[in-house]
Amino acid sequence: MAEKWISGAIKHPGKLHRDLGVPEGKKIPAKKLAKAEHSKNPSLRREANLAKTLKKLRHGK
Repeated sequence: MAEKWISGAIKHPGKLHRDLGVPEGKKIPAKKLAKAEHSKNPSLRREANLAKTLKKLRHGK
């Protein structure tokens, strides 16, 4: 189960995009993601931090 932790971590797919006003097919700009990481809203902060972590996991083919 440890290899599938991502599916359990993402409770509301697309919520960060909706909160930041970015269409779901587009990338979230780094500036918006950095600003969201310092938000007063704790859930927004957590989602932005998870997005930043998941961004590091991308592997080129």
